[in-house]
Order: sequence, then structure tokens, then C-alpha cells
Amino acid sequence: MYPDGLDPEELAFQRLYGPWKQSTPSDAQRILHGYDGDWWIAGGWAIEAFTGVRREHEDVDLSLWRRDIDALRQHLKGSYDLWSNAGGSLRPLTDRRPEQPDDADQIWLRQHALSPWEFDVVVNPDRDGRWVFRRDPSLDYPLDEITWVAPDGIRYLNPELALAYKAKQARPKDEQDLAAALPLLTAAQRTWLADMIDHLHPGHAWPGRLRG
Repeated sequence: MYPDGLDPEELAFQRLYGPWKQSTPSDAQRILHGYDGDWWIAGGWAIEAFTGVRREHEDVDLSLWRRDIDALRQHLKGSYDLWSNAGGSLRPLTDRRPEQPDDADQIWLRQHALSPWEFDVVVNPDRDGRWVFRRDPSLDYPLDEITWVAPDGIRYLNPELALAYKAKQARPKDEQDLAAALPLLTAAQRTWLADMIDHLHPGHAWPGRLRG
């Protein structure tokens, strides 16, 4: 038995970077109350919100515009520290060094150095205000077309977009998310997702399931 039931991969991660708190989209909504910028939830929580099928989550994939990083920092100042993450290289964003490195697409949030990480913020580029698809930056869409708003006011990435990101790794949890979402996707969503995965990952197994 590993400490606290952790598998070896998670244990190795926590030894390097520290533990994660199991936050929820409602927690994100709470800390962003009064924040003026756009934000939305991606990843597994977006699939759960769409399907209603519960599963365990390691973190919350909170997304916002790269151009709004400093607005987020000012909003959370005094309550959360922001750390840029460039492939595992962490650096705090401070008044003296507020710039997000060009190669860093993530920001991790925690209250202080002795507290667990709480949110994994994915900073998304835009093109003239349109959401740029990081898997293929030649593609961009209006935010309202690729997200939806749940009854509690939280905005989520559309399931076909969330699954398009998940297809690259197709981990057990990603397979679980596809199985939960598949019966609920419209024909148009299935076609878009199958065509996109064929474009991004030729030979992938998911398009056959989507078209079948």
C-alpha cells in the first residue's frame, strides 16, 4: 500500500511538487466571484457537467484568456499565489516578475507555500477575441460557440472540444469520459469530433466508435 493510497506516479509527482487539493468547479466560481474576465471549465469536469456521470478528478481545469493573466493575478492578490508552469518548470508570478513565459500554458494556484495546489489554470490564446484551438492553432471559434453555461452559471467547454483534447493520451479516465458522453452527443458533434481526431491523430481508435 502506498502512502495515502497514492499510486507510484502520483506519489513521485507529490514528492516533487507537493499535494493537490480536490477542488470543484463551484470552488472556482467562489474564488472568481467579482472577476470581470471570461473563464470556463474544461477537462473531465466539463464532461461530467454535460453527462451527469460522476467520477474522481485530480484537479479542476480552469481556463481563461492568456491576455487576462494579470487581471487574474490582481483579482486573487492576497488570497492566492500564481505560479507559471512550463512543462514542469514552476515560477511565481509576482509584482516584480508578472510576465507569463511564452512557453507556459498553465498557471497553478495555491494559497501559500505550505498549502496544497488547488487549481490548474489553462491560459488560452485568442485571435481577435476568438478562442484558438491549441491542438491546431490555425482554427479559432467564438467563445459562445465552443462553450455552454450550466444552470448554476458556470461556463463549460463543449464536450466534443474536451474530448478532442483528451484523445491524444486516451488514458483510462479519458476512455471513461468518452463512454459517458458518446450516447449524448449529437450527430453533428460526433462527426466534428471524429473528423478532428482523424486530422490530429491519424489511425486513432475513437473515430470508428464515434461513427459506429
